[in-house]
Parts: sequence; C-alpha cells; structure tokens
Amino acid sequence: MTAKLATWLKSHVPTREELEKNRFIKPFAHHILRSDLWRFNRRSVPRGVALGLFVGIMIPLAHFVVALFLAVFVRANIPAAMMATFVGFPAIYVFIAAAAYHLGKLALHFDALTGVAPISETMQHTQTDHLLQRITGAGLETAFGLFIIATITASVGYLVTSFFWSRYSMRRRRTRLADAAARPPLP
Repeated sequence: MTAKLATWLKSHVPTREELEKNRFIKPFAHHILRSDLWRFNRRSVPRGVALGLFVGIMIPLAHFVVALFLAVFVRANIPAAMMATFVGFPAIYVFIAAAAYHLGKLALHFDALTGVAPISETMQHTQTDHLLQRITGAGLETAFGLFIIATITASVGYLVTSFFWSRYSMRRRRTRLADAAARPPLP
C-alpha cells in the first residue's frame, strides 16, 4: 500500500529539481526551494495538509500554485500542501459546492433570525463578503459555505495528521529501541 502511494506521489508531485527548472518559479526559487519547506517533520506536515485542504476547497482554480506560495509564508511542507489540494478536484468539488450552498444559506438564514445579525453585518462592514465571492467565484451563500467547510476540513486535517504523525513517530522510536536492545553489546 505505501509503495503504491509513494510511486503515485512521485509521479504526480513535482520534485525540487523540476520546480527549479520551471521558468515561472525561477524568480521565487530562493524562497520556494528552502530545505525546511521540503522536510517532513511533525510541525510542517500538518501545516501543509491543513493549508492544502483549505486552499483546495476555497480556490477552484490554480490551487496548486496558491498552495505552493502560501506554504512559504506559513512554513508548511510544500509536498503535503500540494497533495492535500487534490480534495478540490472537479468531480469532488461539485458535491462540495452543493453542500456549501446549502450550509451557507442555512448559516446566513440563522444569522438573519438573530436581532443583531453579527455575521452578515460584519461581512458587509469589512467587505469580507466581496472578498469571499471573488476568491471562490461563487455567490455569497456558496462562498460562505465553502469558507465554513474549508475551515472545518483544514482543522480536522491538521489534528488527524498530527495524531497519526505522532503515532508513527512513536512506533518508529519503539522499533529503534527494540532493535538497539536486541543487538549484542560491543566487546
């Protein structure tokens, strides 16, 4: 299973060398190709997964490029961020957008029922509603629903990745300790 996943990852995610040769990335290469952004560790991988999930849901087009550049700013693992954007593929995105429309409509409806309507007023006052609509290219209900889904998905992705990363690290450490204990002592 992991061998198939590794093969698939190698064929779909660009390597540092491929990015280094790309003429569009050359002006930013000194930022993007920093080794800490390509290293798999317990902090950068969950950040990358969360970033990729958020961008993959919120931005319908060019989410690979956006995830790549945002990973530099939040010091996230670039391959993890780019792989997590696959959640926004068109076949899946249709269902996400439909769910987002219903969720956004429901959330804004409940907001309108309150006397103050804090979400709607705040979004209009700060013009966040226009920003969400421009980023997603959708109406307000769908854009707000996408924001809710992206935020929840990114948070869950971060927590799940952190949990499994720590479990994986503990298992590797136990194996190394058991191997060290099984080795005969040096003479």
